[in-house]
Amino acid sequence: MIRFASTDSRRETGNIKWDLQGPLPFGIADMDIESPPCVVDALQQRLNHRFYGYAFMTDELREAICAYLTRNHGVQAPRPEWLHALPGCVPAFTLVARSVCRQPEHEIMVCTPVYPPMLHCHEDANCSLLQVPYANVNGRWEFDWEAMEAAVSPNTKMFLLCNPHNPLGRVWSREDILRLAEFCERHDMILCSDEIHCDLVLDEDKKHTTALNLPEPLLQRVVMLSAPSKTFNIAGICFTYMAVPNQLLLATIRKIQGHTLPTLNVFAYAASLAAYRHGWDWHKKLLATLRTNRHTVYDFIASELPMLKVRHMEATYLAWIDCSALGVESPHDFFLEKADVFLDDGANFGDPQCVRLNFATSPELLRTGLEAIKAAVQAHLSHE
Repeated sequence: MIRFASTDSRRETGNIKWDLQGPLPFGIADMDIESPPCVVDALQQRLNHRFYGYAFMTDELREAICAYLTRNHGVQAPRPEWLHALPGCVPAFTLVARSVCRQPEHEIMVCTPVYPPMLHCHEDANCSLLQVPYANVNGRWEFDWEAMEAAVSPNTKMFLLCNPHNPLGRVWSREDILRLAEFCERHDMILCSDEIHCDLVLDEDKKHTTALNLPEPLLQRVVMLSAPSKTFNIAGICFTYMAVPNQLLLATIRKIQGHTLPTLNVFAYAASLAAYRHGWDWHKKLLATLRTNRHTVYDFIASELPMLKVRHMEATYLAWIDCSALGVESPHDFFLEKADVFLDDGANFGDPQCVRLNFATSPELLRTGLEAIKAAVQAHLSHE
C-alpha cells in the first residue's frame, strides 16, 4: 500500500520542500509518499541496537547491490569491488571531475537543460564547462550529435550524463548509450552516468539501459552513479554508490577524495540494504501511483492549460513544462507570486521559460496545485 503524507506531517520538520518552498510546494525531488515499510522496520531495528558508531559498506550490502544490478538491469557479473559509497551524487560529480580534469582548460561536456548541480561541478573541480543543447526532433528530445562533434576538443575530458534524464524524462535507448560511449572513446573522455532515477521508468514499453551494460573496452570509461534515494524516498539518509569497473580510475577517485567527505552513517546502510532486498513489491505500487499522477498532469494541462506545453515523460516524477506562451520573464516567480505554487525554476536547468513540477504527491494536493496554476494563468490572460 502507498501511503501519502499529509501536509501537516511534513511541515516544521526541517524539510526543504515543505518548510522552504512556499504554501504549495511542487519543487525539489522529494516524494510526499512514505518510504516502504521494510525500510522503516530496518531503521527501527537499527535504532533499537542503541550503538551508532562508525560504519562501512559491508559485503552483505555490496552483494545485495550487485544482485539488484543483475536482476533489475541485466548487468552481467557486476563485481563488489567496483562499488564505492558516497553521501550523494553531487559530490560524486565533483570527485570524478577532479580526477580526470586536472587543468583549468580541461572541460566537462554536458547537454542542457539538465539537473542544476551538473552545471556547477566544474567550479569545484577548477575546470571548464562545455554546454551543448539537446535537439528537439519532432517533439522529442535527442542528443545533437553534430553539435557535440563540433564542440568537443582535446581538452574535453568527461561527459556528464543524466540517465534517465532529469528534467526531460527521457529514457535513453541502448543505441543512444552505445553511441555516446563510442563518442567518448573517440575523444578519450570518461563517461560519468548519473542513473539515480533508473528505477522510475513509467512507460511500460521502455527499459533503462545502464552504462554498466556497455561492452569492453568501453566499460573501462564508465563511472555509474546510483542510489536507492529517489526510488524509495530516502534522500535524507544520504547513501549513493559509484560503480567503477576500471580499478585504476577508482583508485584515482579515492585518492582525490582523500579526507574531504565524511563516512556514511549506520542508518544509510541499514535502509539501503532493506530497500534493495525487500522493497520491490512496494515499488510496483509506487510506479502505478506515479503513472496515474502523470496522466492527471497530462490531462489537466491539455484540457485546462493548453498554452503550456509538456512533452511525454518516459521516466521520473518530474514534469518539464514550457511556459513561454505566457509571456512572463520568470514563470517560476510568476506562479509563486500569483498562485502560491513553488515550481523549480527552469533557469537553473538552462531554460528560464520552463518550470519543473514534482507530481509525486497525493492526487488531492496535485489537483489543488494544478487548479491554482490555472487560476493564475486565467487571471493573467484576462488582463492582457
